[in-house]
Amino acid sequence: MNLVGVYPFQDKPPLVSVTPQGLYCPLGNFHIDPWRPVERALITHAHGDHARGGSQRYLAARAGQGLLHKRLGPGTDLATLEYGERLTVGETTVSFHPAGHVLGSAQIRIEHRGEVWIVSGDYKRTPDPTCTPFEVVRCDTLITEATFGLPIYRWEDPRRVAEDILRWWDGNREAGRASVLFCYALGKAQRLLGELARLTDRPVLVHGAVNGLVGCYREAGVTMLPTQLVSETEKGASFAGALVLAPPSAGGSTWMRRFGEYATAFASGWMRVRGNRRRRGFDRGFVLSDHADWPELLRTVEDTQASRVLVTHGYSEPLSRYLREKGLDAAPLSTPFEGEAED
Repeated sequence: MNLVGVYPFQDKPPLVSVTPQGLYCPLGNFHIDPWRPVERALITHAHGDHARGGSQRYLAARAGQGLLHKRLGPGTDLATLEYGERLTVGETTVSFHPAGHVLGSAQIRIEHRGEVWIVSGDYKRTPDPTCTPFEVVRCDTLITEATFGLPIYRWEDPRRVAEDILRWWDGNREAGRASVLFCYALGKAQRLLGELARLTDRPVLVHGAVNGLVGCYREAGVTMLPTQLVSETEKGASFAGALVLAPPSAGGSTWMRRFGEYATAFASGWMRVRGNRRRRGFDRGFVLSDHADWPELLRTVEDTQASRVLVTHGYSEPLSRYLREKGLDAAPLSTPFEGEAED
């Protein structure tokens, strides 16, 4: 990686800074993924740590509007732009570009008098059949996440992970057990349904927290396995052989009693560390993340040709330190974003 360079806009105030309300662009008078209510919020994607209610006006990528209306409420003042479409906001020009994280996720590009900043939000570069692939956008300053910003985090081909999940499901079917696969309700659950649709056409049972979000994906034209709500199964029906997708919060609750004999698994990037699976008490762990791994983070920094990198959440200090050692102007930037939370 050839990261050494001189930042050409050192004599100008930053286009984006941190305020008590969140990331703020003063020249455009807008916030990005604010954590407190503001007048105008630009949103990268619909996860709850990035899309919070209470702001007066919102602007986001059009592909994510269904999810955002569900998150923020149908009466929300939400305007949208197609990916790549430019809009003048104050003294800046803004546009949204695919982040490859979940349906409708976007990087936000901000330009003012030739200077370009990118706020990545959450992103990944591995293939995902349920959302638009990540787009490299040239910039001077990159504000990047670092949820998995350590060298130990390196992802396998997601198609191979899906094959492993199918084999686990088949093994449990043969043994007469249900397969309860815990995953995040927005993004991961739909990705699993999309990946498995390449391998089988069997229906999957889903928790209520997953169901409505699956509907948003279907309305957007995403191909996934057929699903049925667990709560709509016939009383007394056997769950032996079924695959059930549920959020991590359902584990250990009374909701689990209905399944009889079952095996559990968790699909997450945190499963790269085997101790996490043992600590959480899952029978299996499948390494599947909707965030960039270590090589993807480094490749993104290089591909954007950024002269300055500000690192928000996750392992922000290790990543920024590594980039500084390579000669880049890099520093952590404190935010409350969670990335792929371990709960």
